Amino acid sequence: MSPSPRLNKLIQWLPQDDKPFVIAGPCSAESREQVLETGRQLVRLSQVKVFRAGIWKPRTRPDGFEGAGEEGLKWMKELKAETGLQLTTEVASPRHIELALKHGIDMFWIGARTVVNPFSVQELAEALKGVDVPVLVKNPLTPDIKLWMGALERIHKAGINRLAAIHRGFHYFKQSPYRNAPMWEIPIELRRLLPALPVITDISHITGRRDLLQVVAQKALDLETNGLMIESHFNPEKALTDADQQISPASLKAMLASLIVRERTGSIDFQHKLEELRTEIDKLDGELIQLLARRMEVVSEIGAYKKENNITILQLKRWKHIIEDRLAIGTNMGLDREFLLLLLELVHENSIKLQTQIFNQEKK
Repeated sequence: MSPSPRLNKLIQWLPQDDKPFVIAGPCSAESREQVLETGRQLVRLSQVKVFRAGIWKPRTRPDGFEGAGEEGLKWMKELKAETGLQLTTEVASPRHIELALKHGIDMFWIGARTVVNPFSVQELAEALKGVDVPVLVKNPLTPDIKLWMGALERIHKAGINRLAAIHRGFHYFKQSPYRNAPMWEIPIELRRLLPALPVITDISHITGRRDLLQVVAQKALDLETNGLMIESHFNPEKALTDADQQISPASLKAMLASLIVRERTGSIDFQHKLEELRTEIDKLDGELIQLLARRMEVVSEIGAYKKENNITILQLKRWKHIIEDRLAIGTNMGLDREFLLLLLELVHENSIKLQTQIFNQEKK
């Protein structure tokens, strides 16, 4: 994908310092006491800049707690007046935006379930025209970067220049320790395509478990995330929604103190050594591309020879041997087995495609 020309007026609205921008608060606003007590404890943490709480909760089934609604906005407004904390909540309809603005919510986020539907995103974009607030756009449930970018483009087109993406992980069918697979390559690619766009990592929705929060937060910081969104509740075990992934403000304070914020640049000597190593990588990549090109030339010769002798393209016995042999060689040399298997499958897929094209060529 090429960078989006539509997102060319983004404003750098997050603080430009070495500390991550932290958004924290309960999964949902449950009661006045819960909102105020949690906020009072969070405001003591200097890293926490914004208080978050879900007001309207999109539940998979209808019998769960679906949020406090407008009453919860009153509790948040009271918290802001007392503590000075900025406020954010999820909006999924124009009515949500209207009510949130009425109660002094400072920024909105658009949830993963909404982002999957361009019609819903467009309705929100229309409602945001003429409104000067930051908008945070979570990634869609599925690992579809085009859908994510499309939502960002729609909101930006409505005149919102203070945008950020929230990486909250992706629904994944394979067994995983995470509630939502991080798939770090997707937010990394988003940053490549949109370097001016801040990315905030929602570690709570990625992990689904409080015992994994610190590890994922550190990984996010090491990959230069601009901020963290963390669900925090003054009594997390009693939370009405997502209790397993929420932590107390005291635990959050300890976790933030344990995180290592690394420098994004280094000394002159460091930069020189890094450039030397990068030059070596560039050289090796060039050699690797040449080898792949030569391999495909041989694949083409094999395809033509098979066609000439009326032999099928796919040779399963040969493919099985290649997998076993190359994996044995590669893992013995220290390469990750999963990475190597994925690479071999991609090469094989392209080889089959190339030979198929040869078979489909008509004789002249």
